[in-house]
Amino acid sequence: MIWLAFGAVTINYLDRANLGVALPHITEDLGLSNSVSGILLGAFFWTYAAFLPPSGWLVDRFGPRRMMVVAVAGWSVVTMLMGAATGFLVLLLLRLLLGAAESPAYPSSSKIVSRWFPTRERALAASIFDSGGRAGTAIALPVCTAVIALLGWRGSFVTAGLVGLLYCAVWLRFYRDPETHPKLTDAEREHIRDGDTAAGHGEAMPWRDLFRYRTTWAMVLGFFCLSYVLYFFITWFPSYLVDARGFDLLNLGIFGMLPSLVAIPSQLLGGALQTRLIRAGRSVSFARKLPLVSGLVLSSVIFFAGTVDSAAAALALLAFSQCALTFAASGLWALPSDVAPAPGNVASLAGIQGFASNTAGFVSPLVVGVLLDATGGSYVVPLAVAGGVALLGALIYGLLLGRIAPLGQTSEVSQPDAAVVTGTTGT
Repeated sequence: MIWLAFGAVTINYLDRANLGVALPHITEDLGLSNSVSGILLGAFFWTYAAFLPPSGWLVDRFGPRRMMVVAVAGWSVVTMLMGAATGFLVLLLLRLLLGAAESPAYPSSSKIVSRWFPTRERALAASIFDSGGRAGTAIALPVCTAVIALLGWRGSFVTAGLVGLLYCAVWLRFYRDPETHPKLTDAEREHIRDGDTAAGHGEAMPWRDLFRYRTTWAMVLGFFCLSYVLYFFITWFPSYLVDARGFDLLNLGIFGMLPSLVAIPSQLLGGALQTRLIRAGRSVSFARKLPLVSGLVLSSVIFFAGTVDSAAAALALLAFSQCALTFAASGLWALPSDVAPAPGNVASLAGIQGFASNTAGFVSPLVVGVLLDATGGSYVVPLAVAGGVALLGALIYGLLLGRIAPLGQTSEVSQPDAAVVTGTTGT
């Protein structure tokens, strides 16, 4: 089940990263500036972020099986239509529609984690499906560049959309929830429930009440910081290699995928580490926070990628930074299951933290585009800002995030300003 979610997320990122790979060709064909390109790269996240909270609510209401296939079919059709775009306004509209269509994917995947895995295994399960984002980003570079070389940038969007439509049939054929899966045994169902301390069994908490807790705000603010850095790799990274490091189309396809490829085992390592720590008797809070804080601190080396002379050294620093980011992110999509006060709140919390993450997805490419125009195309300042945001995220997860437990079972009703000042972690 989790590998089916991995496949959906991989296609999700392939489609959203397609524009970043094709952007140098689109800008040449349509005559777009860096600032306008930044708007296009970020426009996806306006609607993606806005639709994530209601999508989470819909997943809680209708389940991941139905919502995931609706999402994949919707974004695949929009992706194909992008191949027919003739100007900035059409591309902008389609990017907005793409964001709305893709929004149920992560809440659905987080819901699958809560339904199919006990607490101690959720970080590894979450890291598996979330690593689909790295796989999709990595695949987008060689696959899209090859398709662009054969069919042009328009053909790359049509091809990506067809892949998504084919996947819908696979999803409907194989995905089931544990309650309805015909081959699941009673022993396997008991294993899923074993040690389940999260997502209690009561009535779902009203959506607005989730914001009364400091944990919710830490999830929101911390994920914003992590995603601000991560979305540089999804949006501007191909253009950085071409414009700042002189990569041609062949080198972009070969070397540009390396950071995402090496980041996949890093994310799985983070998930496996958390599983081992919990099995060894360490608290869920310690197991989740260790990779979050250390990974964000290490990812700040992205700053130096803008200052080194060697393209190889810059690529190595960026690969290390992305590895550290995915190590930090390994348990992020397990957090909604860990802190949900009831099963009916899991996807809603996933949508809330996803909203913050993808608000950064809009802000990050826009800020980078504006800074590039302001500095004559230099990436030094944009990468320095990204490094500072990574350190801020480490502080938020280290100081603001309280004990990781179902909301309502702790005394940490939200007082975020006081928490930052005092450095308390809740009880």
